[in-house]
Amino acid sequence: MFDFHVHSNFSPDSEMKMEDAVNAAVEKGIKEMCFTDHIDYDYNGDGASLLFDYKEYFSTIKNLQEEFRHKISIKIGVEMGLQPHILNQCKEDVLNNKFDFVIGSIHSVEKSDLYLGSFFKEKDQRMAYATYFDELNYVIDHFDAYSVLGHLDIIKRYGDYDMPLPLEEFKESTGKIFKKIIEKGKGIELNTSGIRYNLGDYHPSLDIIKLYHELGGEIITLGSDAHTPQQVSFDLHNGLKSLKELGFKYVATFKEMNPIFHPIDK
Repeated sequence: MFDFHVHSNFSPDSEMKMEDAVNAAVEKGIKEMCFTDHIDYDYNGDGASLLFDYKEYFSTIKNLQEEFRHKISIKIGVEMGLQPHILNQCKEDVLNNKFDFVIGSIHSVEKSDLYLGSFFKEKDQRMAYATYFDELNYVIDHFDAYSVLGHLDIIKRYGDYDMPLPLEEFKESTGKIFKKIIEKGKGIELNTSGIRYNLGDYHPSLDIIKLYHELGGEIITLGSDAHTPQQVSFDLHNGLKSLKELGFKYVATFKEMNPIFHPIDK
């Protein structure tokens, strides 16, 4: 099993030491994992950024790679928070560092952090969703330095709406996005954190993942989005089972930004 979305204390929203994450992964039978700590430039529109020291990050992971080389394969990744006005900076970071894997995620829309909630003020649910997918579409058109899109339907996690909009409400825009990323050789992730957040489904939901598969998408990774040792590998076995039921034959890992396909049956 593989966990390709793990946050350590290099991310501001996690206190988990990398070594603790690796030990948890080994105990749970994970064969390969990837640290994907947060980089978010100007997440609030006022210049505030979530950053870490790349040199220290790479050094720490390389030491763990050596220490645990006989127990688990550890890859170096990043979760890059993407917004239209910072794409050049994000691209520069990816090109200047030898990542194995890059998750391209949107955490802020219209220069407003989704978590903080101000983005949703004076917007009904359909407008909020439409704005999010419009911005995601722009990012995909102008940025290629990523491996997979992270938690594609993260918009449903926020806004205090009674329930998420059904896929039919944004199927056309999602389909356009999928066609573009498939053509560019990019993928998506199945992120199990949606279950932890009591959303009743994964990120993205299985109906969205099904659409991706129906349109020809093949590159898909598994990730727990863990921020604590207890969350490492969370629900990955059920996620893998779900992918098989949807018709996927392979799950991907990455090395030096290149996908490696592993048969689900094995």
